[in-house]
Amino acid sequence: MCCLLISSARDVVIASATCRKWREAYRKHLHTLAFNSNDWPAYCDISPILLEILITRTIFQTTGLQGLSILMDDAGEFTASTVIAWLMYTRETLRRLFYNVPTSPNVNILAICGRQKLEILAVAHNSITGVEPNFQRFPCLKSLSLSHVCISALDLSLLLTACPKLESLELVDPEIAISDAQVTVELSSPTLKSIYVEAISLDKFILETDSIERLHLRDCALEVFELIGKGTLKYFKIDDVSVIHLDIAETVDNLEVVDVSSFTIIWTRFYQMISRSSKLRKLRLWDVTFDDYDEGIDLETIAVCFPQLKHLSLCYELRDGLMHYGLQGSSNLENVTVLELGWTVINDFFSHWVEELLKRCPNLKKLIIFGVISEAKSHEECQILAKFTSSIVRLMRKYMHVEVQFEYE
Repeated sequence: MCCLLISSARDVVIASATCRKWREAYRKHLHTLAFNSNDWPAYCDISPILLEILITRTIFQTTGLQGLSILMDDAGEFTASTVIAWLMYTRETLRRLFYNVPTSPNVNILAICGRQKLEILAVAHNSITGVEPNFQRFPCLKSLSLSHVCISALDLSLLLTACPKLESLELVDPEIAISDAQVTVELSSPTLKSIYVEAISLDKFILETDSIERLHLRDCALEVFELIGKGTLKYFKIDDVSVIHLDIAETVDNLEVVDVSSFTIIWTRFYQMISRSSKLRKLRLWDVTFDDYDEGIDLETIAVCFPQLKHLSLCYELRDGLMHYGLQGSSNLENVTVLELGWTVINDFFSHWVEELLKRCPNLKKLIIFGVISEAKSHEECQILAKFTSSIVRLMRKYMHVEVQFEYE
C-alpha cells in the first residue's frame, strides 16, 4: 500500500478543495500532517474559530495518522474541547506529535496521549502538572522536547520515570516551579543518551544516567551541575554558561568531542576532569576565560594528553602580556588534520602564533581562520590586518598541501 507524505496541511487543504482523488488519497494514505501558523499567512487572517473548523475537518478525514504537528504561535487561543477532540481521534495511531497550541483552559496532553504508541513528543508553551507515572506512562517514547513549558521539578522527574525507553531529552527555557527556597532539579533515566538544555537557571542540576553519550548546555546559569554516569559520554558541549561547580569527571573516559565557548573556567579543575579523555578527537576552546591563567595552558599538555586529537579549535587571546595556549614544549599534534584558529583582538603576534601551530601539526589538511573585524578601524588596526594577510600568504607557500579558509565577522 502506498504512503502519502505531505509536509504541510496547507497543501492538503488546497489540493483537496480542487480534486476528489486528492481527498480520497489523503483520507486513506496520509500518514503525516502539519499545521503551522508561520507556514501559511492565511492562517493569521482566519479567526481561531474558523481555524479550528478547518483543522478539525482536515484531521477527521484522515485514518491512521502517524505524525501530527500543530504549531499555532500567532493564531490566537483555541477551545480546549476542540483540541482534545483532535488528540483523542489520532492518539491510537500517532507515533510523532509536535504540539504548540494555546488553549483555555490548559489541555492535559499527558493524560490524553499516555499509554499510547508515541515515540516522539515535543510540547511548547504549555503547563504540565500532576504527573502520574503509573497512569500517564509512555512505554514507546524515545524523544521528549519541552520548550517554554511550566513544570515543577518533581513533575519533570516523574515524567522521565514515565518514559522507560527515553533516549533524547530537550529542555528549552522551562519555567521550573519549586516548593522550597533552593531551585534544585534531580533527573534520573537509565536509557537517556542525549540531553540538550538551554536557557535554564537553577541552583543545582543533577543528572544521573548510565547511557548518556551527548550533553549540550547552552545559555544557562547554574551554581552546581553534576553528571553521574558510567563513562559513556562521547560529546560534551557548553556554550555561554555560567556555572560555579561543574562535575562530569565520572563520565569522561570515552569522550570524543569537547566544545567549550563563551565560558569562564578554572583550567586546573577542568583539565583534571577531561585529562583522562585519551580518545578525544575534537577539542574546541573558544572565547574561554581562565580564572587561574597563571597555571599555564600549552600545546605540550594538549599533545600529550590527547594523542588521538584530529580537530583542534583555539581562539587567540593576549591578557596582561600573557597568551592563552602557549607554545611551550616540542611535542607535535601528529593526528590533527583540521585546525581552526581565531582572534577577538588581533595583534602582530597572531601570525607568529599561527605559524608555530602549523609547525606542530605535520599532517594538517585544512586550516580555517576566524576573525572579528570592527566596522570602524584605526589606521594602526588596518596596518596590523594588512601585515597579517601578507604573512599568511607567505606562510602558506610553505604549506601548499593545506587548504586555507577565512571566515570574518
